[in-house]
Amino acid sequence: MSQAAITLQDVSVTLGGQIILDRMNATVERGALTAVMGPNGAGKTTLLHAILGLIPYSGRILFGSSEKRPRLGFVPQRLDLDRGSPVTVRDFLSLALTQRPLWAGIGRQTDKDIRDVLEQVSVGAVLRSPLGKLSGGETQRVLLAQALLNQPQILLLDEPASSVDLAGEALFCDLLEQIQKQLDITTLLVSHDLAVITTHARYVICLKHGIVCSGPAGDTLTPENLKKLFGPHINLYTHSHSHPLPTD
Repeated sequence: MSQAAITLQDVSVTLGGQIILDRMNATVERGALTAVMGPNGAGKTTLLHAILGLIPYSGRILFGSSEKRPRLGFVPQRLDLDRGSPVTVRDFLSLALTQRPLWAGIGRQTDKDIRDVLEQVSVGAVLRSPLGKLSGGETQRVLLAQALLNQPQILLLDEPASSVDLAGEALFCDLLEQIQKQLDITTLLVSHDLAVITTHARYVICLKHGIVCSGPAGDTLTPENLKKLFGPHINLYTHSHSHPLPTD
């Protein structure tokens, strides 16, 4: 029987007087890749921020049987940076491992850990590249490397491939699934893309301020549930996201 890595019990978030999440109840299975999907403004990013403890919420978020957070890794949609900055990938990743200022140098073990994790996400060649000169795909892999550096027990990703083309997104998600299985890490992935979800996710949570439906991806992503989630414009949505509407 599978165990829950995260359990949401009546979780609600109100920001600026507006209800963003409303009494959510759901589980994220341990060691699996679970996708979160829903229309724009449904609260997907807010959910990740609540799990990370970045915003206040009511209700309970349990990790196993405790509210104590384990090691969490987070990959945002994008990295806001000065494209002209001379900071290298090596410098950027070192900040996740040490409190030493960059001018004090990077220790041998830190340097090895950085090289190893970049090889793990297949961008070892960018070690000394300026962060601002990377392509969208390289940047997202570096952000994934940063999230993996502290060996998280749970990995959260907020539309991590939104800045790359379809081919780049497919490659990134193939890599993500490979790492998830390799490390046996619980992964919660926000994605708009039905092709990504049906190919890579074992479970899915369909969110529209509250839970619309959740469960095994193949059983949950039915035409009826998708119409509940996206409304009458579901066909426009699926056509623009590279995957046909499932059939009964």
